[in-house]
Amino acid sequence: MADPSTYRPAPGAIPTSPGVYKFRDAHGRVIYVGKAKSLRPRLSSYFQDLAGLHPRTATMVTTAASVEWTVVATEVEALQLEYSWIKEFDPRFNVKYRDDKSYPELAVTLNEEYPRVQVMRGAHKKGVRYFGPYGHAWAIRETVDLLLRVFPVRTCSNGVFKRARQVGRPCLLGYIGKCAAPCVGKVSAEEHRELAEDFCDFMAGRTGNYLRRLEEQMREAAADLEYEKAGRLRDDIGALKRAMEKNAIVLADATDADLLALAEDELEASVQIFHVRGGRVRGQRGWVTDKVEDVDTAALVEHALQQLYGGGDGAVPREVLVPALPEPAEPVREWLTGLRGSQVDLRIPQRGDKKDLMATVQRNAQQALALHKTKRASDLTTRSRALQEIADALELDSVPLRIECFDISHLQGEDVVASMVVFEDGLARKSEYRRFQIKGFEGQDDVRSMHEVIGRRFRRYLQEREQTGEWAVPEADDPGAPAEAGAPGPHGAARGSDDPDGPEVVVGPVDPETGRPRRFAYPPQLLVVDGGQPQVAAAKRALDELGIDDVALCGLAKRLEEVWLPGEDDPVVLPRSSEGLYLLQRVRDEAHRFAITYQRSKRSKRLTAGELDSVPGLGETRRQALLKHFGSLKKLRLATVDELCAVPGIGRRTAETVAAALSSRPSATPAVNTATGEIIDDGAVPAGPAAGTGTDAAPQTAPFQETP
Repeated sequence: MADPSTYRPAPGAIPTSPGVYKFRDAHGRVIYVGKAKSLRPRLSSYFQDLAGLHPRTATMVTTAASVEWTVVATEVEALQLEYSWIKEFDPRFNVKYRDDKSYPELAVTLNEEYPRVQVMRGAHKKGVRYFGPYGHAWAIRETVDLLLRVFPVRTCSNGVFKRARQVGRPCLLGYIGKCAAPCVGKVSAEEHRELAEDFCDFMAGRTGNYLRRLEEQMREAAADLEYEKAGRLRDDIGALKRAMEKNAIVLADATDADLLALAEDELEASVQIFHVRGGRVRGQRGWVTDKVEDVDTAALVEHALQQLYGGGDGAVPREVLVPALPEPAEPVREWLTGLRGSQVDLRIPQRGDKKDLMATVQRNAQQALALHKTKRASDLTTRSRALQEIADALELDSVPLRIECFDISHLQGEDVVASMVVFEDGLARKSEYRRFQIKGFEGQDDVRSMHEVIGRRFRRYLQEREQTGEWAVPEADDPGAPAEAGAPGPHGAARGSDDPDGPEVVVGPVDPETGRPRRFAYPPQLLVVDGGQPQVAAAKRALDELGIDDVALCGLAKRLEEVWLPGEDDPVVLPRSSEGLYLLQRVRDEAHRFAITYQRSKRSKRLTAGELDSVPGLGETRRQALLKHFGSLKKLRLATVDELCAVPGIGRRTAETVAAALSSRPSATPAVNTATGEIIDDGAVPAGPAAGTGTDAAPQTAPFQETP
């Protein structure tokens, strides 16, 4: 750490003129750039007692090893030189707004013989008219697609344009009326340029006169009985109005302004800019910065204006509205006026619509800062605090780095399934998720289902431990319990995805040495069940039966979000604002989502299954061939074996199997047309259970099957 007195300039050596100064470190790197109306008092303030400096300023001057300055004629020149040096040297102690994206803009290349409408990013080019910036490129394309109906300006690349001229045939847009096709001479260069200029006028906000002119033309066409022309004009007016609706009217039609607002705390600041052109919000952008130097709101505004207009990427409007004026404001105002070429009004809005819109921009800045902090904290701070709060509330010896949660889902006792989701270090590990079918009993019993699933999961865990020699598997209390998917069955084979009832569990990669799945080999530090005291007691009983006593257990009840512990009469109540409760809720909700997705999938398959689906050896292709040949299941049931053999691809053995399968089953309940009451027995469908009204009731549609 350097001593500022070792490089302090001699008394009287610093001029009193305006200028820009640079602090360099011991390696000669520029670490800070600043400007001053008078260099002597400003630089002298850096060399006072360190105790009187702001901590960030003290860090900077002790990191620096030298200081140098450049004298300029005016404060405006100082502002320009400061921005140039900040861009050139990228000093570590200067405020730098981090823009994480290149904002797209709508550009019209008026510098070309045949102007083109396109999406552009980056620095502005001379002779190109820009509108925006927009938040997303698709927003530009939606607007352009609506406007091309009225202003059919070319949007193709130069290569496509030249090729169309060579072959004498326009592209598809030329055929459907969304391009005037200047490439093949449908319009002249002058007429096409007029279209491009009308397009620019409309985008610039001069919409009222143009719409009134189209409406007058529409009325005249209708009066002359030219109804097709009137219809086209009516559709054109509708397209223009839809394009206008994409940009809310917020100010008077003649208003061109940029509104800048800030949200800040001790360490960071967020800036948001709304671009208003022709009274409409045409674009929005924002940045976030670390406050590495001691700056107030006015200084942050000045830095933001440098960032926004200094590179020449943004056109300076007539008005720039800010929450605080830079000190002093006149040099900044003169700098902006010089960039624009005419007077710029830099001020704080005091009343009316502009003040209301500034409040909206301010809210956006606050939300952007909050979102930025959430993203930064979610990686470490928030999750660590949540896990620590859970450990403290449940009196655990350490934070639960691996949490498993189980939930039961069914529809009036049918298609009973369970889910297991895994969170590690507070983040979902979808590759570790598991799905179970409840097969130990029939009917609805959430408590018994939870006992079965917990027992099966941890019995598999003990089997994995036995294979490694760490633990012997105790005798199962229920010898008739169904085997796990992927676990040895009665004949020593593993039941996996070839099980007729489908896999109970999603089987993952196998151990390279043993060839067996190893996903159940890792026990959780915390086991969470969806439910209250009964479900927790069932899970505890399952663990006790297997002799497992090193896994913490709790349940989260939905009604009051209470945390239940085994053997306790009263729940643990976490504060509503607790990060630990929020994490438990996310784990529980994810388990519920995963369970109900699986349950709906099974139910959908059962309801949509046909009578031919379970015929052995009959695949989808031959099922379709049979139905196409006979026309309906009713006629298919009446067919003889010889008639079945006449279907291409159906042999005698398959025909005999199909005939035997259909003859041994009762006819399915006929479908009914609910509009007419007609019985449709040509395409009968199997009867399914009535829709339930329980918590897991689902719409009668085939849901999207999610796979972890």
